[in-house]
Formats: sequence, structure tokens, C-alpha cells
Amino acid sequence: MQINVTAIRTGNILEIDGGLWKVMKTKHVTPGKGVACMQVEMRNIETGTKTNKRFNSTERAERTILSQRSMQYLYEDSGDYHFMDMETYDQIALHENMMENAKPYLLPEMMVEVEFHDERPLNVKLPQSVVLTVTECDASIKGQTATSSYKPGVLETGAPIMVPPYLESGTKVKVNTENGEYIERA
Repeated sequence: MQINVTAIRTGNILEIDGGLWKVMKTKHVTPGKGVACMQVEMRNIETGTKTNKRFNSTERAERTILSQRSMQYLYEDSGDYHFMDMETYDQIALHENMMENAKPYLLPEMMVEVEFHDERPLNVKLPQSVVLTVTECDASIKGQTATSSYKPGVLETGAPIMVPPYLESGTKVKVNTENGEYIERA
């Protein structure tokens, strides 16, 4: 399926020069002089090599259509992440290099969408937001209200997050899985 390069998002699978590439990061660059472009960091699914490619904003790219199955995350074992199809009870394992964007937000028994290309699992698609517990953060200061300053914290999965100054350890928060930012208290 041909899409405009400005519609490329993190996690998309693109077919470029006969290979499948997973989009790791995207950045829309608008120089002061010249044509706007999309800077895309990608990883080849077969070889694992990474590359940066710059697309002119008027170009089109071939996005691979993947079939999706709802699966439950079970556990991680020496770099392999195991998932189970709740309808057929089939289990699959994905290597951690395919899980870069999903690792910080996965908890056992979480339901996710696993994307397949010709019955081969390629990608894990998380919900837009997840609810996780903040396990570590600096103590709150009495009288401090929601301001534009944030303090560092750590989620129960070990992922770092910036939280408002009034939050304490043990608080459940809603986190955006695309950029890792705090949304609200849960």
C-alpha cells in the first residue's frame, strides 16, 4: 500500500528495495530554505541492520500490510518474549531486537496485537496508553502543585518517566506508549 512519507509512524513496516524495514524513529524536518523532508530511522527485519533514510515530503513509500492477532504476553526468557493466542493457545516467541519499542511497557498477561507477514511474527503493537505503577520517584514537597516542572521516576517495568512533582511512589499512572510520556493519574 503506497502512503505519503509524512504518514510514516514508529512501528510501521516498510518495503524498500525488496526488504522489510521496521520504522524505529521518525522526524519531520523543515529547513529554513529548501524542501521539507522526513528523516526515518529503520531496522531491517531479516538482517537487523539499522539505517537512516531521508525522504522528500512529496515522496511515497510502500507500507506493508500486516495481519494482526490479539495475543497475551506471557514472559521473557533469555532475550525471547513469549506470547499466546487466546483462541488457539498457540505460542510464539519474538526476539528482543523486535521488541525495542514495546519492552518498557509490557507486563505479564497484557493483551497486545502481534502483527504477522506471511504467518511470520514481525511486530508487537501496544495500546495507545497503558496503566503502570510508579515504583520510584523523589518525595513530594508539601504545597507543590502541578507546574510545568517534572521530576524523574521509574515505572514498575523499569522504564524511566518524567512525572509531575506531586506524584508519589506507588501511584498508578497512564503512560503514552508512543513517546513514553505521562498522561494522567489512573
